[in-house]
This record gives sequence, C-alpha cells and structure tokens, in this order.
Amino acid sequence: MTATGKSQPSQSQPSQSQPSQSQPCQSQPRKPLTRDDLAPLARAATGPHRTLAGVARLRGGSKKGVYRLTFDDDTTAVAYVWSADEDYWDAGPSDPRDPFSHGTGLDLLTAAHDRLTAVGVRTPRLLYADASHAHLPADAAVVEDVTGGSLEEALERDPVAGRAALERLAGQLDVLHAHEGPAFGKVALVDNGGVSSADSCEQRVTDGALRSIAEAARRDARIAAAKEDLEGAVRELSAAVRPRTRYTLIHGELGPDHVLLDAEGNPALIDIEGLLYFDVEWEHVFLRLRFGPHYDILGAPDMDEDRLRLYRLSMHLGLVSGPLRLLDGDFPDPQFMRAVAEHNLRRALELVGRPG
Repeated sequence: MTATGKSQPSQSQPSQSQPSQSQPCQSQPRKPLTRDDLAPLARAATGPHRTLAGVARLRGGSKKGVYRLTFDDDTTAVAYVWSADEDYWDAGPSDPRDPFSHGTGLDLLTAAHDRLTAVGVRTPRLLYADASHAHLPADAAVVEDVTGGSLEEALERDPVAGRAALERLAGQLDVLHAHEGPAFGKVALVDNGGVSSADSCEQRVTDGALRSIAEAARRDARIAAAKEDLEGAVRELSAAVRPRTRYTLIHGELGPDHVLLDAEGNPALIDIEGLLYFDVEWEHVFLRLRFGPHYDILGAPDMDEDRLRLYRLSMHLGLVSGPLRLLDGDFPDPQFMRAVAEHNLRRALELVGRPG
C-alpha cells in the first residue's frame, strides 16, 4: 500500500503467507471512510488548529486502507487504517511467530518504523499511532505524506532522474542489509525477544512453497497437472541448501512501487509491516522480479546460488496461489490480479520444464 497511491496493485502480494482459513466473503460492498469518519483521527494527530478539508482513499494494495488527508492550510498527511473492511484477504488473526504470516497491523508498522529509523533507512515519519480505538473502531496511524511520487513512476517518466534515485536506493539497501538480527522472523517478534515457529529460513520457504502448490492446484488445472513435478523440484532444491545462521534485515516485498521519493529525490520505503530478519537472498529474488532491467544497480555479490534457486521457484508459486486466493473474494481489480497469477504460473512451470 503506498502512501501516495499507485495506479495498480503491485505483483508483491504476500508470496509465502500461510493460507488463510476460509473466511466469508464480504456480503456488502466495502465503503471507504469519509471526512467525518477520519476527522477525529486527523485532529488527534495534528492538533486543533488545522481542519480536515478532504479525504481521498488511495488505490492499490489489499491489506489496509490508505487515505490522503488534506487540511485547510493545504498541508497533507496519510492515514493507515487496519480493519476487516480494508483487508481484501479476509485472513483473520495470524501467527506472529510465522515470518510470512499476514504482514499487516499497527504493531508491525510501529516496530518496523522504529527499526528502520534506528538503522538510518528513510521511511515516512510516524506522526500518530492509535491502538486504543479512541478515534476509529480500528487500529490506525497517521504518517508523513511523501509527495515526490513513486520510484516506479520516476523510472517511467524520467529515466535519468529515476536512475539517480535508484542508485540512492542501492545505498539505502546497503545500509539495511548491513544489519543482522539474533534470529529470523518479523522485526516486531525478534526485537522483543521472540522466536519464530519455523526451524530455518529455507524450511519455512519450502513449507510455504508446498502449501502454495496445493492451494493453486485446487484453482488451476495446469498446476494440478504439474503438481508432482513442482513438489519434487521444491524438495530437490531445498535439499541442496546448506544450513546457515546469519539473518539479514530485509524489507521482504520491495518493488519500485514500495519506494516513494521526497522533494530532494531521496527514497523512502513504504509497506514496511513485513520487515523481517531473514536470508538476504529472499530480498534479492524479489528485487530482481520487480525491478527487472533495473536490478543490475541493486544486485549484490556472494549470494548463495542454492538459496536463490529455491527462493525463485517458491516466490513464483506464491505469486500464483496468493492472487488466485484473492480472486475468490471481492478484490476490486480482478483482471490485474489474474494477470499476476498467469505470469508467475508460466514462470513456475518453465522452471520445472513444463509448458505453460
């Protein structure tokens, strides 16, 4: 979910999350919050001397509501709202010990914001956090509105300026990935002394890939026909990965739409709730997938090729099963989500030598 909005949802839906228990689809159309709904939150965040003049729900994403707040002095801020009405996954409660559990919520945002700020990586400043439901019947936060547009837009609009911003992002990733944690898992868990439920990073990815195959096979005949080949490939790639106990701080789903630019062209990371300590290879598989021809600026040496191979197949599988699950519900842009699933389905089948 972007702080300034993006024209389409990205291909960065949770790719290894635990499949949700079946939840009833929304029986009534989801209604965006209004100025009257958000006025108490805006007043609490900015004080009584500014009046909320307008509210716009920003497009994109699927887990939380993102609203631009415009005040009577023409300043702006962005509100995040976590509620069942704003979550198109209808996932219900998730296990915080699972590194890839449904990565959304106020506690995850504040923990990630504090960790990124501490290590010196730019993210929209947190202006106000409300978990008391004093101003909305849901968890909510207000953050700085970073108004320079997304890196995705910059790369399309002005390749020279976009490349300069991309090089700055590469520097920020160097800072991010220089930090390690004592264990793997979500920052909100590990920074508070918690331990993940999985045995290792590679085992969690393997288990998630096998679940993704099972989920997708129930929804697509081509995955069902290739199920044994896909499961065999996942297990073979997993068996080749050697144990490791170095856990890097990573964003987890960093595409060019999850990077905003400030007035000086500096990158700010958004959709940070999934911030975690994990294998850096997971980050780079996603970066390569989302940045495509621009990835060369972000690449890093000395990565584990066995992990890269396992994680690449697993990520494609997750980007089939996740979008197909969203299509079971009322996601507002089914055509785009179907295209995401189709693209990644073909890539997954190619990786095991099956026609798409």
